[in-house]
Amino acid sequence: MAKDDKHVPRTMPVYSSTFTPEINAEIRRAAATGIYDIRGGGAKRKVPHFDDLLFLGASVSRYPLEGYRERCDTDVVLGTRYAKKPIKLDIPITIAGMSFGALSAQAKEALGRGASAAGTSTTTGDGGMTLEERGESKTLVYQYLPSRYGMNPDDLRKADAIEVVVGQGAKPGGGGMLLGQKISDRVAAMRDLPKGIDQRSACRHPDWTGPDDLEIKILELREITGWEKPIYVKVGATRPYFDTTLAVKAGADVVVIDGMQGGTAATQDVFIEHVGIPTLACIREAVRALEDLNMHREVQLIVSGGIRSGADVAKALALGADAVSIGTAAMIALGDNDPKWEDEYRKLGTTADAYDDWHEGQDPAGISTQDPELSSRLDPVEAGRRLRNYLKVMTLEAQTLARACGKNHVQHLEPEDLVALTMEAAAMAQVPLAGTSWWPGKPGTQF
Repeated sequence: MAKDDKHVPRTMPVYSSTFTPEINAEIRRAAATGIYDIRGGGAKRKVPHFDDLLFLGASVSRYPLEGYRERCDTDVVLGTRYAKKPIKLDIPITIAGMSFGALSAQAKEALGRGASAAGTSTTTGDGGMTLEERGESKTLVYQYLPSRYGMNPDDLRKADAIEVVVGQGAKPGGGGMLLGQKISDRVAAMRDLPKGIDQRSACRHPDWTGPDDLEIKILELREITGWEKPIYVKVGATRPYFDTTLAVKAGADVVVIDGMQGGTAATQDVFIEHVGIPTLACIREAVRALEDLNMHREVQLIVSGGIRSGADVAKALALGADAVSIGTAAMIALGDNDPKWEDEYRKLGTTADAYDDWHEGQDPAGISTQDPELSSRLDPVEAGRRLRNYLKVMTLEAQTLARACGKNHVQHLEPEDLVALTMEAAAMAQVPLAGTSWWPGKPGTQF
């Protein structure tokens, strides 16, 4: 009797874990266009992160602090090594460098307003300093990048600190991009570029190539600014122990380490997802370098890349950082990827919370665009208020966790206050796996 094909059992369709629908779609896109994918944002793959750590709150062996009766301070001073005028901030959360060009003038103004209201600093980014940003930022860090776009010695002197950018977490070893559709008349004038022409920043500084040259450059910047301004050195997280060591030996007041979850306005997707190391993996190695040089706390450490909450802040500080820096989270606080623009996101072929084509200049929220009609949608006053509120909440959360651990200052948090939920996080953070006193690679133990 012939079998009825309709009743023959069939196996369930199974997707490949290697060739996922997303990977297949990218292969088809590459085959159709012959160009690599460019996008903004940070790494989207799941890597060990601060969520893999937990605090050990006080119990019998520790005493917590009362939330409304006992103080827990949050202030931080940056640039105490050489600068005549170190930066004094009310909170240990700063705003990372995001350029005018990548962001609208309204967004840069809003960042300045929000940061100033919260008692912290903001940072210029590539392309120079805008009047709006300097005017609304009580404390402004001037980024000195390989491109030198918009670099102006007078603006260096107007800044409160200078950040020499060697690399960033989304693209260590690579330069930035600003596509022609975002190079307006004003952006072109500031960067000395033709309007509407794609700009690709250099991946290394044109006048120095190594740590000895970096020392000379730092001295040059100190002379330009009368030794008043703290000098930061920012690196993308790849070899944090050696990069921190060399930055300190070159004379940095502050070292900034940016993990691979850190965002960018535009670069190759293959860079974002396959270069660098997670933020969690870089902190303890950078701290170890500072400790080996007897410079921990004398040279301050700022950590960035995927910081989202007060819990992330507190954990970074507990691992040895002096402060953190936020970029993507600040944009979200301003209104980036807001579901209220869902209809317009769908017209762009995406959806709220997934929009990352910041390089195209079509941001419905008016943040990552130079289109006058779109950028006018962002009210700098209201957006600045939202950022202030977000920074306030992050600070309160960090204080809550510090008090729970019995600390009267958030910087008194320490690795002993943490445990890890996974082997990977335990090894990276060098804190015990929960319920044990061991982590992979702990000195004096065998794996």
